[in-house]
Amino acid sequence: MTSPKAKDIRTEQIDYVANGVKLKGYLAWDANVSGPRPGVLVVHEWWGRTDYVCSRARMLAELGYTGFAVDMYGDARTASHPDEAGRLMTAVLDNMDEGAARFAAAKKVLETRPDTDAARIAAIGYCFGGAVVLEMARRGMDLQGVASFHGNLSTRTHVKPGSIKARILVLHGDDDVLIPQEQVAAFRKEMANAKADVRFIGYPGALHGFTNPEATANGKKYGLPLVYNESVDKQSWSELKMFLAEIFAQ
Repeated sequence: MTSPKAKDIRTEQIDYVANGVKLKGYLAWDANVSGPRPGVLVVHEWWGRTDYVCSRARMLAELGYTGFAVDMYGDARTASHPDEAGRLMTAVLDNMDEGAARFAAAKKVLETRPDTDAARIAAIGYCFGGAVVLEMARRGMDLQGVASFHGNLSTRTHVKPGSIKARILVLHGDDDVLIPQEQVAAFRKEMANAKADVRFIGYPGALHGFTNPEATANGKKYGLPLVYNESVDKQSWSELKMFLAEIFAQ
């Protein structure tokens, strides 16, 4: 009986362009996995493409996928203050056609990799990134699934029944005051009307940013309702692993 190969996680910064904007993604893969494997795009929080989101790409590589932390702001720009983060995030959310172009450019980078199976691509996102991946699903982008972690659930897009192709997983903090219950109810109604395949999991007691170990410190520093929750972080990641296994097995 042969023992499994040890993991050999490699990373690389990938430069790409969307509508003249220079973007810098972060790719992670296991060099000891042979042949094309599913790819997962990872969209960052409002802070930008920090090492946190890159760490999630590496975690996906540990699972045998190709993980690609995308750059939605350009030049891998990051924010050091909520005011700056808010401006960067709003600039994308207010022009989602441009946001979709940047996401699509990252998707093209990932699916044209020789070690990635272009027929099996998913996307996950955190906070702002959750809003982005849900918006890509609403727009009918060719993704097998999207997963949102403590993401904004609102939209300006009118979704027609049957137009959402991707399966959807929403991992939500039930005590997240930044995503009010009215927004949750509107999202549930929207997805039901769209006849989308959605799994919505709410975690009692969890607040915004529950997956990010830096959330509690940032919340205290800036007076924001952000709190890391180690237990919910692990539970939600386990849900993601099962979700990815399901959608890529189809």
